[in-house]
Parts: sequence; structure tokens; C-alpha cells
Amino acid sequence: MIYLLLSIVASTCIFIIFKLFDKYKINTLQAIVVNYFIACLFGLWMYDKPIAIGDIIGSKWIYGAIGLGFLFIAIFNVMALTAQRKGLSVASVASKMSVIIPVIFGIYIYNEGVGVQKVIGILLALVSVYLSSVKSKTINNPTKGLWLPILLFFGSGIIDTSIKYIETTYLPENSIPIFSASIFAFAFIIGASILIVKAIRQPYKFPAKSVIGGIILGMVNYFSIYYLLKALNHESLESSTLFTVNNVAIVMVSTLLGLLFFKEKISKINWMGIILAIISIVIVTLA
Repeated sequence: MIYLLLSIVASTCIFIIFKLFDKYKINTLQAIVVNYFIACLFGLWMYDKPIAIGDIIGSKWIYGAIGLGFLFIAIFNVMALTAQRKGLSVASVASKMSVIIPVIFGIYIYNEGVGVQKVIGILLALVSVYLSSVKSKTINNPTKGLWLPILLFFGSGIIDTSIKYIETTYLPENSIPIFSASIFAFAFIIGASILIVKAIRQPYKFPAKSVIGGIILGMVNYFSIYYLLKALNHESLESSTLFTVNNVAIVMVSTLLGLLFFKEKISKINWMGIILAIISIVIVTLA
């Protein structure tokens, strides 16, 4: 349970860091690329065995790591576009409601337990995620740019599901650090290539604050994935329960931190969502 708690804390910090990026006018793409480089270094540092490039290339999970690298850089950018064009509320709802994808995957593929109590908890969790995130502007022009939140929804769900599948099927014991480092390495290579192409087309500055922001984000981002994998590796928690508790808790904590530290306005509907989130966590955990 401690790994799940640490994953929630680290993932919540990512939202806070992105909010600070906007406040201090830090180039998000530049910081994201630096973040993946730093996260990769952390993964290599945490790996306590000799690093053999040949073994990594010949591993069964290498293609999964490459695919996740593409998804990581793509979905981060889709999330940014969704927030810019449709608003933060829509981005939050789309990314966190995607919990239903790995939950269904865990139930049907791994035959994880599913009873009335768990179904009720999952449904309450989905409702709570929406209610705690929704703002009045999310109902304006609901069909305009709808492809962005849809893509974010499926992209986030596929990432969580893929991580669980690879961890269960292909990942040897004690290989979480090197697997995580490989994902971040491929994401960095892809992101750096994008920046190089942009620089060739139109030279631009790479300020120090983008590097500093990326370093901080990279440390937090690595441990959010590392502790999520560690939690998934724990036999006492089914993935359907873990993903539900993880995603709902992140929305709940992020909402409260936004209220306390960023003076965001919380409506009655948002408070209803927070209460439902707490109830759903209790129901699913005890199921």
C-alpha cells in the first residue's frame, strides 16, 4: 500500500509542476524532453545490476518500451493541447476517466474478482472524477475539438493497460528500474528529435528555466512510474482496484491542493465529486 501512496503523491506533484510551468512561462515541450532524460538517468541509477545494452535490445519487453516511449511523448503533448483548446477540466476528466480501460482489462484478461460492490465502487469513481473536475465552461461547445479529449482518454488508458500487461507478461523480477529507464530513454530520443527539427526550421532559445523545470519534473515523473510498477507487482492488490484508487485519489488530492494553494474555485458539484471519490475508494478497497 505504501507504493500506491507514493505513486499518488508523485503523480499529483506532476499536475502541480505543470501548473507552475504555466505560472513561470516555462516552455512545456522543452521541459518535457529534459524530464525524460533525467527520468532515464534515475532509472539507470536505481538499477543494481550491470547494464548490458545487448541484453536490453534482446529482451522480450524492448518493443513494449519503444511503444510506450512514443505514447509517453505523444500523450503528454495531447494533454497540453487538450488543456489549451478545451480547458484544464476537460483534460483532467479525459485522462482520469480512462481508468475504466485497465480496470476492464484486468477483470476480463486476468479474471480478477468482480462483484456488485466493486462495480458500484468503480461506477462511483468514474462519476466522482467527472464531478470533481467539471467546470461550467466544459459544457460550452461540447462537440468542438472533441477528438482531443477522446484521443487523450484512449491514450491514457492504453498506457496504463500496457504497463500492467508488460509488467505481468514480460518483465523479469527486479527489472522495473531498467524497464522504466528504457521507456524514458525512447521518449527522450523522440522528443529531442522533435526539438531538433523545430530548431532547424526556426531557431529559438532554450532558457535555463526549461532545464531546471525539466529536471524537477523528471525526478517526480520517474518515481510516479516506478512506484506504480512496484504497486502493480504487489500480490495483495488487483490491478482493477489499484488503478481505480490511484486515479481517483490523484483527482481528489489535486482538487484539494488547487483549492488550498492556487485559490481555485470549487463548486458544490466539485465538492460532491470529492465526497464520492472518498466513498468509492473505501468501497473498492474493501471489495
